[in-house]
Amino acid sequence: MLAALLLLVAPLAARAVDLAERARTLVGADQGVYVEAGDGTVLVAQHAARAVHPASVSKIPTTLALLRALGPEHRFETRFAAGGALRDGRIDGPLLVSASGDPFFVDENALLVALALREAGVREVAGGLAVQGSLIFNWESAAAAARLRRALEGGVPPAAWAAVRSALALDGAPVPAVRFAGGAARGSESPRTLVTHRSEPLIPLLKALNGYSNNIFAPLAAAAGGIAKVQADVRATLPEAWREELVLGDGAGAHRANRMSPRATVSILRTLEQELAAHGRSLADVLPVAGVDEGTLRHRLAGPGEAGRVVAKTGTYGSYGACALAGAFRSERHGLVYFAILNRDVPIEPARRRQDAFVRALLAALGSRPWGYQRDDAPAFTRAEVTPALRDGAGVAASAAAN
Repeated sequence: MLAALLLLVAPLAARAVDLAERARTLVGADQGVYVEAGDGTVLVAQHAARAVHPASVSKIPTTLALLRALGPEHRFETRFAAGGALRDGRIDGPLLVSASGDPFFVDENALLVALALREAGVREVAGGLAVQGSLIFNWESAAAAARLRRALEGGVPPAAWAAVRSALALDGAPVPAVRFAGGAARGSESPRTLVTHRSEPLIPLLKALNGYSNNIFAPLAAAAGGIAKVQADVRATLPEAWREELVLGDGAGAHRANRMSPRATVSILRTLEQELAAHGRSLADVLPVAGVDEGTLRHRLAGPGEAGRVVAKTGTYGSYGACALAGAFRSERHGLVYFAILNRDVPIEPARRRQDAFVRALLAALGSRPWGYQRDDAPAFTRAEVTPALRDGAGVAASAAAN
């Protein structure tokens, strides 16, 4: 019996030793690497407890916190209300915008709102545009109100209107526009909601932001209670001895204080996968699939036998000496295998080559299977919901042509 057990264990031990050696030679003996199988077997642990700057791998704990705080179907709501009476197509006051920090509100979404406002009977606003709450427009909060006003007036790139017109089958329709006649005039009536815009659901929203590693994640952390709460909540998922190995100054990876260890990163990935599985989802629903999804992994691990097999998050911040890759793949021998490679003080391109070489070694040693994932190429604005107010007792379709 003992001899038979040794025969079973010996190949596993040999593979573990081989992977550890591959980590030293391919990634570097002084770099952080941690690999763990779905059953908890540690396959590689090299400087696993050393916390270094993770760059945009910081978005993984933020993703987890957002999913737990809001739920996968959450939509960020932005309401547009008349700040005065609406008479003969004119609001006698400002257009009031109540925003909740939608990170994906861009020109195309503004055009949907302009269409809905016109369908609600609005042609002109006597006052200006006043914002309450957190408004992010075209990825920035600075001067967001002024930039949104210009978009509602029709000042959008031609490509944005072409995309909306094509999606809504509005061939030949002019750019919808609402005229703002004045400055900061205030109406005398109670605000009346005219249009409610709801973002695409949180899952595809996170997928897109992680794919391009958009740093709008920094203010987005506020939706999960703020960065201190994100850190506290995610630390609570880690073994107690590991909790100091996660430090978040922001939720995107740009803050100098951010730190993660390879083993803490893998633990957070495992918890994220469990959270997603509870909703019938997987890591591929919120992180990019290498060689398939547009963004930072489109041209990495994209060769034969690689593309579509690795789900991961990149991280790069040259001035901090940070370059990272963390994710998972479905192996033939160990089920789901998680990995984190956190390079420190290695030039960016050599670090990426080292990371990819090591992941290829993992795929070769453990075998791999595709995720069975289909990329969704529909524009994000097509998954948004725009609800105009009732006018003359009937519902108004936001997709109807402007007149």
